Amino acid sequence: MKYLKRIFTITILFGTLSTSAQEVVPKTYINPLDIDYTYMVYNSRNNISYRSGADPAVIEYRGEYFMFVTRSFGYWHSKDLINWQFIKPKQWFFEGSNAPTAFNYKDSLVYFAGDPAGYGSILYTDDPKKGEWTPTASISTNIQDSELFIDDDGQTYLYWGSSNVHPLRVKMLDKDDRFLETGVEKELFNLVEEEHGWERFGENNFHPTLKEGYMEGASMTKHNGKYYLQYAAPGTQFNVYADGAYIGETPLGPFEYMKNNPMSFKPGGFANGAGHGITVKQTNGQYWHFATVALASNSHWERRLAMFPTYFDEEGLMYSITSYGDYPLYGPDHPTKAGLHNGWMLLSYKGKATVSSAMKQVRKSTATDGDFDITEMPLEKNNRGEIISKLLTDESPKSFWVAEANDDKQWVEIEMLAPGNIYAFQLNFHDEEAGIYTRTEGLRHRFTLEVSEDGKNWKTVVDRSNSFKDTPNAYIPLNQPVKGKYVRYNNVEVPGNNLALSEIRVFGKGLGKKPEKVKGFKVNRQEDRRDASFSWNLVKGAQGYNIRWGIAPDKLYHAWLVYDTNEHFMRNLDRDTQYYFSIEAFNENGISEKTEVQEVK
Repeated sequence: MKYLKRIFTITILFGTLSTSAQEVVPKTYINPLDIDYTYMVYNSRNNISYRSGADPAVIEYRGEYFMFVTRSFGYWHSKDLINWQFIKPKQWFFEGSNAPTAFNYKDSLVYFAGDPAGYGSILYTDDPKKGEWTPTASISTNIQDSELFIDDDGQTYLYWGSSNVHPLRVKMLDKDDRFLETGVEKELFNLVEEEHGWERFGENNFHPTLKEGYMEGASMTKHNGKYYLQYAAPGTQFNVYADGAYIGETPLGPFEYMKNNPMSFKPGGFANGAGHGITVKQTNGQYWHFATVALASNSHWERRLAMFPTYFDEEGLMYSITSYGDYPLYGPDHPTKAGLHNGWMLLSYKGKATVSSAMKQVRKSTATDGDFDITEMPLEKNNRGEIISKLLTDESPKSFWVAEANDDKQWVEIEMLAPGNIYAFQLNFHDEEAGIYTRTEGLRHRFTLEVSEDGKNWKTVVDRSNSFKDTPNAYIPLNQPVKGKYVRYNNVEVPGNNLALSEIRVFGKGLGKKPEKVKGFKVNRQEDRRDASFSWNLVKGAQGYNIRWGIAPDKLYHAWLVYDTNEHFMRNLDRDTQYYFSIEAFNENGISEKTEVQEVK
């Protein structure tokens, strides 16, 4: 009996060891979303070629999802909100669609509008996967930046507006009579920049001359009998592009400003901006806010898409979680943490990068006056004669490196500051005079990724050398983590004339200690109550800091992530609102404990 018991114990032990050897890696996604963004017709007359994705309209239809995006000459379909396949429709607007709106009416029909000319028919289909659409016989006007909303009783509303002067408006339509206008039309609300700091125009909500932000991107969500009319401000090209909301008891209002605005806001980190979006309800009841990210490198209108989990608290306040929103996030199928940061940290920040060649390297950022600050970097080599690039690990999507060619002789090697267990990569390609100005099929990104612990012995962990995927913001999670300090990208072929990259991001778990709790955190609200300054003591070993704030100690819904500093200044507060603040430090090993919440009147 003892012999049998010993065998049973050993069997259990070996079974446990065998199981633990293979880590269960959760399904994840990252922002910007990894889809095959379309090359734009904007600025084509100036030979400026770039991809963009903006103003998403996402709907659930018969248990699946469809995403419509400005001037993409089609739309995307997904079953899981992570993997998206492009659908080229058989009938569509000549220039794609502009600030589109879509609505699923009781799983019977999908309605769509978004003619770039600002007028046109509303299309409909009962099979969006097939790509066949039928136009209504009527012509509707003033439908740029519109939102089509059909209430449970069949009453139909069209919200619209894109202006730094005029308010959002609404008019009623008759969906059963070719969407003809019924005559009910009214003005709703406008920006109030003197009270709402986040509505002020400019990068970081500052511009030396222009004071009026743009109000646009209307979107309606009905929840628990209330109507949440969302809107974007202050401008799509800025890091502070955000969505706010007004709440009404009816689709026509009156609407009341939501006190925790903006409901979707991501001004810091790698992917900036979270405005002009739409809120969609997943089949399991989870809400998601799809929004526009302000890449703005080749052009101010160069943009990407993001997806954030969204909630309604006990007061009925709507909010999205954007904290660490450009780090790996749990996938939509996670039972309790969908869309939240999964704990993988940035291992590659400030890593030492060398490159095969360099036609140019450009440091670029959006200036506070809305223009660009541009510096072309001089050619620099290390003591081994290798070309150095300081732009590929700086957490800026606007700065970029351009190789001298687009072939299999081009490579990037990164020596990270410390070794770690690597779980995922994000490759952010740059468009450098690609010469493409519309939706183009057959584009592909082909490459391999290698990892090494010593810089001498390499292991291939990703092989897309024969891939047919078009992935301008490729996100590649590994099936199992691999330990390494060095990462090498080997090019095969990418769209365009030259290989160009803005950032290679490596995520995982560092092998050291997470930072200590921040000390000396001070908040000073300015004479202009929309502004506040922050300072704190530097924490040894920290990469950066995450400032959190909100309208109550348990409602710190907002976050601003900064790197390499112990001070910050923000201009996005509501003048008459009392706020609460906290801060945490982070590095490649994890996130520190948060400071005690401070009340700031």
